[in-house]
Amino acid sequence: MTLPRAYLENRIPMVSCPICYKSVKAGDINRHLDSDCLSFLDQPAPPSNTQPNGTQAKPFKAASFFTPSTQKTVSFKEEDGSSPMATSAHRGFSSTQPQTPSARPPTSTASAPVHGVKRSAENLQDDHNATDEAEHQQHEPIKPAPPSKKQKSNAHAPLAERMRPKTLDEVAGQELVGPNGVLRNLITTDRVPSMILWGSPGTGKTTIARLIAQTAGTRFVEINSTSSGVAECKKLFTEAKNELSLTGRKTIIFCDEIHRFSKSQQDVFLGPVENGQVTLIGATTENPSFKVVNALLSRCRTFTLSKLGDEDVFGILKRGLAREVPDALPTPTASPASGDTDAEQHESEENGSQQSSGHLLTTDDYALLHYLASFADGDARTGLNLLELAIDLCKRPGTTSDDIKQSLTQTLVYDRAGDQHYDTISAFHKSVRGSNADAALYYLARMLQSGEDPLYVARRMVVIASEDVGLADNSLLSLATATYTAAEKIGMPECRINLAHCAVALCQAPKSTRSYRGLKAAYAALSEPGVAGLPIPVHLRNAPTRLMKELGYGKDYKYNPEYVDGRIVQEYLPEKLEGRTFLSTRDLGEKVDPEIVELDEQVKVAEQFDRVQEDMLLNPDGD
Repeated sequence: MTLPRAYLENRIPMVSCPICYKSVKAGDINRHLDSDCLSFLDQPAPPSNTQPNGTQAKPFKAASFFTPSTQKTVSFKEEDGSSPMATSAHRGFSSTQPQTPSARPPTSTASAPVHGVKRSAENLQDDHNATDEAEHQQHEPIKPAPPSKKQKSNAHAPLAERMRPKTLDEVAGQELVGPNGVLRNLITTDRVPSMILWGSPGTGKTTIARLIAQTAGTRFVEINSTSSGVAECKKLFTEAKNELSLTGRKTIIFCDEIHRFSKSQQDVFLGPVENGQVTLIGATTENPSFKVVNALLSRCRTFTLSKLGDEDVFGILKRGLAREVPDALPTPTASPASGDTDAEQHESEENGSQQSSGHLLTTDDYALLHYLASFADGDARTGLNLLELAIDLCKRPGTTSDDIKQSLTQTLVYDRAGDQHYDTISAFHKSVRGSNADAALYYLARMLQSGEDPLYVARRMVVIASEDVGLADNSLLSLATATYTAAEKIGMPECRINLAHCAVALCQAPKSTRSYRGLKAAYAALSEPGVAGLPIPVHLRNAPTRLMKELGYGKDYKYNPEYVDGRIVQEYLPEKLEGRTFLSTRDLGEKVDPEIVELDEQVKVAEQFDRVQEDMLLNPDGD
């Protein structure tokens, strides 16, 4: 028996394309993907749903094993009298294009009739009703759609999370992703490399990584080094390989706090990153040169995110204030004769309460907002958290700006194991070397307030006493070692006084680097070819045994204390270095700063002017 062609076509299983989500015959799916989703699309079937025995054939649904997880929730509900292919294609299209709140509602809800299929009277009546309703909607004003439930679910998130930029243009203070930024050019040309984003907290590392994946249209997977292990990473690599081979879509793996990964965990990324199986974006607040293995660092590009300025943070806080308190600025109120209803009056009262809550943040040209921006110290996340706290405090009756300032806690940006640890002690040392006691006390207080070990600071001052003060005042070394002993015996907080005493004394003491520069000159000589292995002069060698004495060790050595004033003629350097000097006769260097010459000229002119003013003779009237 020969089956009808229409019956056979209805029995062919349909699948949903994983890229365009349109219905395609199972046998044509590979050729459909090879044609960039342009050919082998499903066409409406001929008008025949009758089997050879005269019964109605139940249409097949499109198989969903090719459909991504986000699309499997779509229900392909069948209705009598509709083509299964048209139904699946229509449902697939609607599931991949959700309506936004600003989208215009459809002008017609009637479905297009399928030719060749008998329709009931009820369906015809429904079509007439739907057409009348659509014509009625065309004459009504368009009303904005209510906000989606997804926005409501994010209402309880912190303000810093809700204020994350949605596009690269909204990222503030980072030239890398600016209009002419290097990183932005790589993103727009679809040449995103594996990279390490290095920057302070709150500079936008996580936000930039998410926007890179969103702009490039790639699959984005976010992991954290504190909760992800080697097994999970290998599983992600396998999924990325399958995704690339099936759909051609790349995978970006964002690893936050990558410096917390151990060496073995970082080595797992070497192969997949090198062969392009995944694109790694690592974020770290530590120096990658010390925290990321060299093999992985050589396969990635390092981008340094600059610290946000106060104006950048102020702009972010101002946008956050406009989002949280839209009516913070004063607006003209309606007159009583305008005929407001009770509902409108209640709404105006709520707006007035919001306006009063944001009034403190907008007065004096946003003075309090500028204070919060400087308080955040370049951390946008900290600034938004402080703004959220300030908005809540403003809602209390009788709250003043001073009350808000007292409620804030200073966030000390200092890490005893990170760059701030070394940068601050370096600034302290250089301030003492430059005899600037004010700067030295500032950095000393900053370290101690942040919990730095006082013995660490005391050890550095012992070094300063010999390196920078040196021969100019030999007593400072004794003071520095006594300060270390006092800090060890007393401890914090009292030992901070001993540390300040020694720091100021080192600043005000004369400076001499003769011994330190002489030592460096000797080290430099050792780097010359053959100098490090020159033989010791025979008369200076030790002769503890008879054999060594017979070999002439120590012979003809002149013992200085046996001579008048200890003056003798004797060579001490190896023969090749005779006459060479390492110790300079100057306490300091010979360079001249051009700026100090200009400053001396200004001081000289000012002194001459003061001298002329003193030499002027006054007449009897005092003029």
